[in-house]
Amino acid sequence: MSPIDRIRADLEALTAIRRDFHAHPELGFEEVRTSGIVAEKLASWGIEVHREIGRTGVVGILKGRGTSDRRIGLRADMDALPIEEATNLPYRSTVPGKMHACGHDGHTTMLLGAAKYLAETRDFDGTAVFIFQPAEEGLGGARAMLADGLFARFPCDEVYGLHNNPSGRTGELSIRAGAAMAAADFFDIRIIGRGAHGAQPNRGIDPVVVQAALVQALQTIVSRNANPLQSAVLSITQVHAGAAYNVIPEEAHLAGTIRTFDDDVRALVARRMREIAAGVAATFGAEITVEIRDIFSVLRNSEAQTQAAAEIASELFGSAQVDTAPEPKMGSEDFADMLHAVPGAYAWLGGKAGANLHNAAFDFDDAIIPLGAAYLARLVERRSAATAG
Repeated sequence: MSPIDRIRADLEALTAIRRDFHAHPELGFEEVRTSGIVAEKLASWGIEVHREIGRTGVVGILKGRGTSDRRIGLRADMDALPIEEATNLPYRSTVPGKMHACGHDGHTTMLLGAAKYLAETRDFDGTAVFIFQPAEEGLGGARAMLADGLFARFPCDEVYGLHNNPSGRTGELSIRAGAAMAAADFFDIRIIGRGAHGAQPNRGIDPVVVQAALVQALQTIVSRNANPLQSAVLSITQVHAGAAYNVIPEEAHLAGTIRTFDDDVRALVARRMREIAAGVAATFGAEITVEIRDIFSVLRNSEAQTQAAAEIASELFGSAQVDTAPEPKMGSEDFADMLHAVPGAYAWLGGKAGANLHNAAFDFDDAIIPLGAAYLARLVERRSAATAG
């Protein structure tokens, strides 16, 4: 029996686990209930469990039947998003303002499915390391686990991750070698003017006018400073100022994100943001402070591990269902930090078409649970062999 068929026999139980996670979402570093269930499931299957790695992370260790000392890491993220769910699903979120809108409930379930299958079969030589990570959504969960000694305490020769893709073909696995997802910085810009009555703007320094000028000026960085052959995105996603109709406020605030694939371009964008802010501040007589925070690194898939993952996916799903040349994504993923420490690869698995990721109407496609779980399990079976190249 293929791993897909064997895991599919457990689909009803796995779906129940996934939908329970969906109904009880927890934000980053709050995954106490989720990580508790994960730990209990792993222990019930005879897997060695380590808790509180990176605060709310869980690591499971399972040795195979052989004598190989190779250790293969498999990682899933557990956190939800601060989004009010807009579905009428029977298992919709029971927590106001929190929702699994990115499918991490499904990722956790797929890794549990792989762990259960491997615990039952033990048809591999080395050691499987199951990494259930907290706080992927911009809060630094991967970095927290690494700082807590993840790979020092649980060494891995290779590490793999998987994400659902509601805009891909169902059951199609896409993976590319090299830079696959962008680095991300978050920024906050504080503009300090001088408040005044709305009828007497001459007595103030209007931070709203400064804000408008700054928004326009910042958009010239990508269009006029960055090399047009090197991708970059600068998106202002928050604009805040004032609280009354007839008051010029004292302060205004902008926030947003920068996405790049190249360290030099990343540095250029940050430098030009500060230079432009200083120039606009001088023009209007305001004070502007710029804070830029490194949130995600560029996700780079290793060549050998990408090729191996693609071959395993072709074996399971058929070569027509494997795309090894997808376009890089401007989205970001903190699994990148694990790939900076250990060679590996990150892939996307297509599910049924529907609402996109981070949308209040999103729902994970339960039908792909056996596919993702089988892919992860097969990585351990193939890559833990002593002869794996």
